[in-house]
Amino acid sequence: MTITVRPATASDVPELARVLGVAFADDPIISWLIPDSRVRPRRAGYMFTTMIRHQFLPGGAVDAAFDETGRMLGAAVWAPPGGRRTSGAAQLRMLPGIVRAFRGRLRAGGEMADQMARHHPTEPHWYLAFIGTHPDARGRGFGHALLAPRLAHCDETGSPAYLESSKSENIAYYERFGFDLTGELNITDGGPPMWPMWRTPR
Repeated sequence: MTITVRPATASDVPELARVLGVAFADDPIISWLIPDSRVRPRRAGYMFTTMIRHQFLPGGAVDAAFDETGRMLGAAVWAPPGGRRTSGAAQLRMLPGIVRAFRGRLRAGGEMADQMARHHPTEPHWYLAFIGTHPDARGRGFGHALLAPRLAHCDETGSPAYLESSKSENIAYYERFGFDLTGELNITDGGPPMWPMWRTPR
């Protein structure tokens, strides 16, 4: 099996959103924000569309993974050092999509985002906002193919990397790539936690 990873373009956004929406359908944080499992992948896709198009794609750090048939089966969404914050104008452009995704949970999502921002490291770093693979691709090396090139770049440039794992079972997976657990975040006021992880360049 051949896996191809390339930078995503604006034309990839609908498929990126679809793949990530399905990939995160069982995610504890997304499930907390969008409780109805029947609409969760579609509404999560609205969130991914909005955030990728207006926040992450302009930074040029969104990677997509394809199988040998050209089917997109995974994506990694990064922010480069200093590129995590969005302008006020971009936030306004994002608002309709975020409202469409979270609806009655919009306030909870905003408060969660504020909590994440308060705990975000201030040292310059690459931020892995999302990584996901379609259920059809799990266990087939797509995660490794997506992570390895960007982390190699971190090592070459001496840049740390940071992520928040929303599943405790994924902590050991990220540790294999050099990430270290730094604590536990209660960003949902008693809902599911997140686990921040930091990677020192090798």
